[in-house]
Amino acid sequence: MEHEARVLRLAGGFGRARCLLAAASWLPCVALGLALGSELLLTALPAHHCGSDPARAPSTCLPLSYPESVTRAGSDGARPCLRGWYYAQPAADLLRSPVTQRNLVCEDGWKVPLEQVDHLLGRLLGCVLLGLGCDWFGRRAVFVGSLVLATGLGVGEALVASFPALLTLRLLRGGALAGASLALYVARLELCDPPNRLAFSMGAGLFSVVGTLLLPGLALLAQDWQLLQGLSALATGLLLLFWGFPAMFPESPCWLLATGQPARARRILWHFAKASGVDPENSTEEESSLAMELDVLCAGHPQPRHHSVLELRHTHVTWRNALILGFSSLISGGIRASFLHSLVPSEPSFYWPYFLAAGLEAAATVFLLLTADLWGRRSVLLLSTLVLVLASQLLLAGAQYLPSWMVLFLSVLGLLASQTVSALSSLFSAEIFPTVIRGAGLGLVLGAGFLGQAAVPLTTMHGRHGFFLQHVLFASFALLTLLCVLLLPESRGRTLPQSLQEADRLCRSPLLRGCPRQDLLPLLPASLPGAGTQLAQEG
Repeated sequence: MEHEARVLRLAGGFGRARCLLAAASWLPCVALGLALGSELLLTALPAHHCGSDPARAPSTCLPLSYPESVTRAGSDGARPCLRGWYYAQPAADLLRSPVTQRNLVCEDGWKVPLEQVDHLLGRLLGCVLLGLGCDWFGRRAVFVGSLVLATGLGVGEALVASFPALLTLRLLRGGALAGASLALYVARLELCDPPNRLAFSMGAGLFSVVGTLLLPGLALLAQDWQLLQGLSALATGLLLLFWGFPAMFPESPCWLLATGQPARARRILWHFAKASGVDPENSTEEESSLAMELDVLCAGHPQPRHHSVLELRHTHVTWRNALILGFSSLISGGIRASFLHSLVPSEPSFYWPYFLAAGLEAAATVFLLLTADLWGRRSVLLLSTLVLVLASQLLLAGAQYLPSWMVLFLSVLGLLASQTVSALSSLFSAEIFPTVIRGAGLGLVLGAGFLGQAAVPLTTMHGRHGFFLQHVLFASFALLTLLCVLLLPESRGRTLPQSLQEADRLCRSPLLRGCPRQDLLPLLPASLPGAGTQLAQEG
């Protein structure tokens, strides 16, 4: 892939045009973060009581008196409320939400975690399926198509009338939004050169947090969940209006060159070169021109070459790296709820965990921005996983005996570490997967994180009876993840691998500087090629 790297360098490198496009890709993250964060507002449970007992304490399913003809209470002590539910102040600034509109409390309360699992399943399927689409049809095609779907499905959500239809639309829209975020992430990463990849990726993460923080204010203005979904669809429609043009979101030239489509890449690279002040047809004695290099590539690859993520089976190292990063994403996504439960064990207000999680996500992003280039991706991932393990084990073993301030500190520290592991696993996997399957590989890692998050609402559907066992399992697997991180290569400062062969050459490097890259005393020195034959004859 030397020709591809040389072509990108001759097109001006990370010049003015690529820098502006990468910075402009931050703005869609606000709208996508706003749309993806609406799940917490739509499923927030306000204080409520049955209509027959307005003086009763909130959040109870048992009215004081019923006529004798009313069916007796079930085995869990809950009885049907025949006089309607009354709700106190809205839990998330929404006077009307799916919970209050359809009375999804008490005997129908299981529908709320079902809707949460449904949305997470949609995001998982969107990452996997649309990640495959990124590698077959291109980053731009998936991004624009996902925005079209998200806008149409958002309008459908605003007009939906039944709960099954809402579940279907939430599933599909969650997948479309996840696919748009994935395509944008991969395209931005492939625009940047190695020194700038971290800064632009973390900058996009901060803009996504901005969208999450703006969402409660938008809900306060809308005060109705259907109007809120309509505004979210309007935001994705505006993205489609601006970023749907090739000038704002061109196809990734890195992907076009890696898949053998230099003819399509020519016009994009020509624009990059001219915007950077480089003459595409000018050549020197030391180096040929951009036009000459593109002609060589066009002659060598007449047909596009697409690859499947199943080809990981034939690799020696890449499949292992994918498995480790997917496992770390799964654990960090699943254990996050355990820290939140330790932080707010009783019925919390909506704003405290919501803004805390958003603030810690921003703090984790800033932490990675300051350390991941300085210490390396693997070292920071190892440190974050170690903090995650220590916080989870201490809370698991001594939460009943530790002072409240220590429980608060460990919970916040564990949440921060889990956010760091999730963000760094995504960046790490995008840097070590080759360009030909980068979309599908990153989609599998992100999908594993959503799978871990889905374990929490599944436990809630069973009355949280298995929550302690879930914490034990995730804390134990986090320790296993800590050991596996040592097997990962270091991707800091390296160019993105283009082919599976290049990705397979990313071997593990020493964790500490100054350590030898090979064993000092090999069994058979390389200078003696016939040593093995001589030993066999002597034996």
